[in-house]
Amino acid sequence: MLSAIARGQTRIVKPNGGDDVIATIGALRQLGVAVRRAGDNYVVVGRDSLRDPRVTIDCGNSGTTIRLLMGMLAGRVDALLDGDASLRRRPMARVADPLKAMGAKIGMRLRGVPPVRVHRQTAKLRSTHFTMRVASAQVKSAVLLAALRADGISIITSPTVTRDHTERMLCAMGAKLRVTGRAIHVSPSSLKSIGMLRVPGDVSAAVYLLCVAAAIPGSNVCLRDIGVNPTRSAALELLRRMGARIKVSARKQWSGEPVADIWMSGGAPLRGVTIPAHMVPNLIDEIPALCALATIARGTFTVRGAAELKVKESNRIRTTVELLHSFGADARALPDGIVVYGGKTLRAPRNISTHGDHRIGLSAAILAAAARAQITIRDVDCIATSFPKFGETWNAAFGRKRT
Repeated sequence: MLSAIARGQTRIVKPNGGDDVIATIGALRQLGVAVRRAGDNYVVVGRDSLRDPRVTIDCGNSGTTIRLLMGMLAGRVDALLDGDASLRRRPMARVADPLKAMGAKIGMRLRGVPPVRVHRQTAKLRSTHFTMRVASAQVKSAVLLAALRADGISIITSPTVTRDHTERMLCAMGAKLRVTGRAIHVSPSSLKSIGMLRVPGDVSAAVYLLCVAAAIPGSNVCLRDIGVNPTRSAALELLRRMGARIKVSARKQWSGEPVADIWMSGGAPLRGVTIPAHMVPNLIDEIPALCALATIARGTFTVRGAAELKVKESNRIRTTVELLHSFGADARALPDGIVVYGGKTLRAPRNISTHGDHRIGLSAAILAAAARAQITIRDVDCIATSFPKFGETWNAAFGRKRT
């Protein structure tokens, strides 16, 4: 998205090929942005002005796509943003409200869910001093994108530190932005392409493979060139606290993002831990995976302050606990989290449903490995939203070697 509104051409090297990325590319093309594929890469030609799309922009299942587009397009075009049945249940008022306070005209359904209508305006958006009630990198990024075209300096404050990928990329592209504590100060800015962007491996996807490796005695897995941004990699620290044998090596930087190789050796005794509330925003997507691994740990694993799980692709508090119960694990749902009582013998069901949520399907694979059992995961198309070719990657890492 940032390359689409930056001057010049950007080559994005080996991005995730998941459905969420494809939905974003489709949206940009509808807005008149030239995006072409070049092997495993994409080339994006930025433009100053975006055109009104001729039809509804389909954001698929991607909350990131629709929320960031709301900020990027506010006041800029007339467009209708929509998505699948799951996306139509997800809250958008948390993004629309601060944008409306900046003068943007945005409409939604009565319950504040998609479809979302954004309107072209002649007047500039007003600068804002916006304090988020709930820490959210998506909300923050949407307001940052709008603030690039506001009439003065905007200040966005978060209750806790959140993922800072957007801030890093904006700075690399020349935005007038500075961070002081949990506040971001951004002035009206035009962006310039950085030429080439190498995309690190997704640590959220990597965690599922690391959890499987941790659960299998004798395993030894290395994941190459994974993003280890400190605002994104709290799950790695949690795995260490649980006793997993995890090592990070070959550290480097790609376009301002920390990258490294991650090693996991399986079979270490694991223990339950309590996730501190301040860590939750930076491992919210990995909580189902960590809960799955906690079923074979000694003691109690607790996460609180994670009510945000209820408004993901599914209500992940409910669907995670249901998944754990289906394997015979002892777990309890809390209003804002989950408690897992580890050490119970797992018994695998014949099949499970993902409930249309990729994180639930991936967590089921961890539980199957921990139970040393073969299961059938139904409704697996959703896994491609974040982890395309998951089956191929699984077989490469854990499949039986044939001679």
